Amino acid sequence: MLPIDKLEGIARRYGELEEQLGSPEVLTDRARFSKLNKERSDLEPLVDALSRYRDLEKKIRDDEEALADPELREFAQAELHELSGERGRLEQSIQLLLLPPDPAERKNTILEIRSGEGGEEAALFAADLFRMYARYAERRGWKVEVLSLSESATGGLKECIALVVGKDVYSQLRFEGGVHRVQRVPVTEQQGRIHTSTATVAVLPEADDVEVQVDEKDLEISIAASGGPGGQGVNTTNSAVQILHKPTGIIVKCQDERSQLKNKAKAMKVLKSRLLEAERERQEAQEAATRRSMVSTGERSQKIRTYNFPQNRVTDHRIRLTLAKLDRVIEGDLDELVTALRTHRQAERLEAAGVVVGAPARPAAEEPED
Repeated sequence: MLPIDKLEGIARRYGELEEQLGSPEVLTDRARFSKLNKERSDLEPLVDALSRYRDLEKKIRDDEEALADPELREFAQAELHELSGERGRLEQSIQLLLLPPDPAERKNTILEIRSGEGGEEAALFAADLFRMYARYAERRGWKVEVLSLSESATGGLKECIALVVGKDVYSQLRFEGGVHRVQRVPVTEQQGRIHTSTATVAVLPEADDVEVQVDEKDLEISIAASGGPGGQGVNTTNSAVQILHKPTGIIVKCQDERSQLKNKAKAMKVLKSRLLEAERERQEAQEAATRRSMVSTGERSQKIRTYNFPQNRVTDHRIRLTLAKLDRVIEGDLDELVTALRTHRQAERLEAAGVVVGAPARPAAEEPED
């Protein structure tokens, strides 16, 4: 059952905010106007959903009354069945909107991609993953800024750290963190044998300065010449910055810029995001084991997805979803995967809150282990 009293209270507050935002004293106070307008925007989805729910309830009552009329009974019964299903879906949507929001949902994201097992093929796969996310970002109108890049001898990526900036970036990418596995014939394979390689992806919400305070005395900063392909000017200057956070042992290195100051600023941005993520994981680890999962805690200790090139197939093992369109996914068409993962997460949150949700999707066959 929906908490109607609570929803009506939210609707009343929304009406108060509408009235206050039109008053002269608020219109002339920029800070207050911004605060009240944000509160109104946050409440608007719930108020709209409640309005739709009230309209739906009225239609259901009208149809229930129409059951007494022999001429309208058949039509009313058919419509009631449809309206009841719509009401159930709307109730779940409202329950989800009532859950406490995750403050990280709207944040920009630090995306870290590293080659794993498989040597040069793993580095080439890491480069493919970075291009995939870059093209997905382009589709959504996001900006991607490379903070640090380390290439392999064949043009793959040993490591790439990038900042992704845009609307709701973290909410869309948060479930990409984990071990990604590829099955394909490497370009260096002469006999056409399929190899299995891996790359790891970490997705961290960008940390605000007010969220993470770093004491300078806890840092050990060292300067060195930037690494990478020889002959470039970036390698002839001592511009690479490495920062060790002594309390946690976290090490961050940035060498993408010629300027030490710019590299230090980028390294600090990555460090703060890693510290914020470490704190988030520490807090989540204190929750009951039944309310944690690979998706909800961000643990990255097992494979989450397999990309099978010979069969043009991609499988997400957490939700057992298989799509026969790897050629489109690797070009940045991630919408179906992202939507399925977010829907799964929403169902988990509703179940944790004691809300009955629909049956899970039918499991897909697992990828074969090579």
